[in-house]
Amino acid sequence: MTQNELHNQQLVKEAEIAAMQYHTRRHFIKESAMGLGALALGYLFDGCGSKSTAADNSLFDAANPLAPKPPMFPGKAKSVIFIHMAGAPSQLELFSYKPELSKLDGQDCPQSLLEGKKFAFIRGVPKMLGPQAAFKQYGQSGMWLSDNLPHLSTVVDEIAMLQAVTTDQFNHAPAQLLMHSGSARQGRPSMGSWVTYGLGSENKNLPGFVVLTSGGNNPDAGKAIWGSGFLPSVYQGVQCRSEGDPVLFIKDPNGMDRDIRKASIEAINKINQDEYTEYKDPEILSRIAQYEMAYKMQVSVPEVMNISDEPAYIHEMYGTKPGEANFANNVLLARKLVEKGVRFVQLFDWGWDTHGDSANAAIEVGLINKCRSVDKPITALLLDLKQRGLLDETLVVWGAEFGRTPMRENRDGKTMPFKGRDHHGEAFSMWMAGGGIKGGITYGETDEIGYSIVNGKTEAFDIQATILNQLGFDHEKLTYESQGRPFRLTDVYGKVIREIIA
Repeated sequence: MTQNELHNQQLVKEAEIAAMQYHTRRHFIKESAMGLGALALGYLFDGCGSKSTAADNSLFDAANPLAPKPPMFPGKAKSVIFIHMAGAPSQLELFSYKPELSKLDGQDCPQSLLEGKKFAFIRGVPKMLGPQAAFKQYGQSGMWLSDNLPHLSTVVDEIAMLQAVTTDQFNHAPAQLLMHSGSARQGRPSMGSWVTYGLGSENKNLPGFVVLTSGGNNPDAGKAIWGSGFLPSVYQGVQCRSEGDPVLFIKDPNGMDRDIRKASIEAINKINQDEYTEYKDPEILSRIAQYEMAYKMQVSVPEVMNISDEPAYIHEMYGTKPGEANFANNVLLARKLVEKGVRFVQLFDWGWDTHGDSANAAIEVGLINKCRSVDKPITALLLDLKQRGLLDETLVVWGAEFGRTPMRENRDGKTMPFKGRDHHGEAFSMWMAGGGIKGGITYGETDEIGYSIVNGKTEAFDIQATILNQLGFDHEKLTYESQGRPFRLTDVYGKVIREIIA
């Protein structure tokens, strides 16, 4: 036998061994365990097959990225509703009572507040602007609140007010990304993605992370703000709507009924499971879960997103208008979603950027109108969750990407036509309620004009660490390996705000 014949014979033998190993592995997974993808398929098609055994469930849990997972320690909250006022409302007209600022109204801004500082628009020397709202103390706690929020004043004893939040970002998109992903740049997983990665979903028919937007626009950071970054894509937020179809393309096309849709998904996922068996790419499992979730959502989402069947007193309580796209409808939907086991509901309401360049962007017009649209439904949410016994296990967070300056905005040295304030990251207000948070307390303090922090400094990373803590996670240990190192939501920063935890 020649050298070439020996070499060819060796190549054939190696190919036969490789084929045997390939088919043996595929045969074992397919015949003995029905394939990991098939297990996910059987589980998600609830009622389409026989009941699974304990062994089957353990295999499914390994295959299904959205299977419920226990936290690191018992958390007081099971779900989160994060309400973000995109554009950043003025804390000086809502929560931060500064009577000394009134005395400076109309005076030139001191140079000490301008030198070495970065502003989005202010140039030259602006005028100081006193508070454009009246403040009173409310509740047993005596918390200060402006007359722009008359309904919220009735539930201040449920709220922990954070008066000394800060950020190093002064433009909307980077500041929004930092608040929700721990980085001012795109590419990191959002907070809701981290939560569903850590806890999975309690409802196999609904996404673990749902996003609802209002105000006519998405936030400046775009859909990246609820993206999954380097986490598997199954953990990204699913954007739903309160008007029209709750999810785009959720209906079957003309000529395709439910049985045909089921058969097509089974065929697609048979290919997906074969691919996973061969390549072991976790993103393929995400794809399988997403196809199955989409199938389930066709029935479950329209049902849960329908607010028309809520009783009349609930519509009056929230100020909802079924069939419209508005903030009140989204807030009621948020309650329904957490009631059904959704882990993280993110509400974005656009239109809070009060520069004073138009009436809608004016503190004396636009801000007041925006407050009227959110005050009643947010208050109703806290009351409704409490009356249903859900507030203790639902963490409600209210905030924005930054605050507003105590000086009036100018541009090129010229005063704006309406009263407005520029972006201010050095000090602003946020609040939390429910989910094991103390009510009726204020944490942090700013100076007499609301410009700088005096004590209780709170960063976005601290907000994130506290949210994860209430869900049962050590923010330093909830990590994911990417680019050769473990990443976490809070990066290398963050501390739990123990002072506000019950």
